[in-house]
Amino acid sequence: MTTLRDVARHAGVSIGSVSTVINNTAPVSPALRAKVLLAIDELGYVPDAVARSLKMGRTRTIGLILPDITNPHFAAIAGAIEIACDAAGYSLLLCNTMDNPTKELRDLRLMRTQRVDGVILVPGVGDGDYIGELNRAVSVPIVLIDRTLPGLDFDAVVLDNRAASHGLVDYFVRSGHRRIGIVIGPPGISIAKQRLEGYLQALADHDIDVEPAYIAHGGFQPEPDYHATAGLLALRRRPTAIMSTSYHTTIGVMKALLDKGFRCPNDISVAGIDDFVWATAFSPKMTVMAQPIADMARHAAQRLFGRISGAITGPAEVLVSPPTLLVRESTRPLVD
Repeated sequence: MTTLRDVARHAGVSIGSVSTVINNTAPVSPALRAKVLLAIDELGYVPDAVARSLKMGRTRTIGLILPDITNPHFAAIAGAIEIACDAAGYSLLLCNTMDNPTKELRDLRLMRTQRVDGVILVPGVGDGDYIGELNRAVSVPIVLIDRTLPGLDFDAVVLDNRAASHGLVDYFVRSGHRRIGIVIGPPGISIAKQRLEGYLQALADHDIDVEPAYIAHGGFQPEPDYHATAGLLALRRRPTAIMSTSYHTTIGVMKALLDKGFRCPNDISVAGIDDFVWATAFSPKMTVMAQPIADMARHAAQRLFGRISGAITGPAEVLVSPPTLLVRESTRPLVD
């Protein structure tokens, strides 16, 4: 394997000069830089990243821990964060927890052994013991994205989830609907709780009584959300509109309507939270409350870079992004 000494010998310069050029720790003449870079190219020398990180105290690596990389919502977050990291000269180490708190803690410990400079985390469901373990597993700056958890005092970048579900109820009511169902995720996940709160507040604001049967608990996954929707469709006075609260939930809702013989939007209007690349390829095209994923991911990455460099100090902050209603074909005014 080619060493620093080999490069120095090939270029006819000192080892210190080669190190200065590689690490850019002091000014050198253009001629010296050119000789060293030519020797590196001719010998195919690759610097020892581990040794450099130990010397500099940084690995230029960021950890990203997501609950489900197969979900296009989280895949989009990962893609946007990777772009931000690449532009800032960071590499990205990705872990997928499948919302398993045990694996999440194990992944955080793995990040520590890999000496990442910071972590961007979508937290799952956890009790007090889990939160304590998570805090103890942390040894670098962390920024949360998409979700939060009580007891985690980290910067966070999230959607205004209450406004998103409140806005969908407003839209349905303006379209003449008052029997509005919702398919919601697990109560222990912050966004599920907040989106349900927005739904309930919007009903109250429009003087619509809450019908408990219209609140269907799924799992932010197509299969449980399919069965939750089937329960709504089996009601004697079923909803005239259904709100889906995630991308995977929308898949479950639409499949249930298809299998049970209901037409959308002729029989039931459907609108969801989360836009996705195939939303306009559905038939009908999906009405959604979209969140600015690329902007949120970029803000999370920049916040983390600032914490790592020391440019950002002080108490943790929560950055809240507004949703945007995109009206398409899956909803229509109620016709009695």
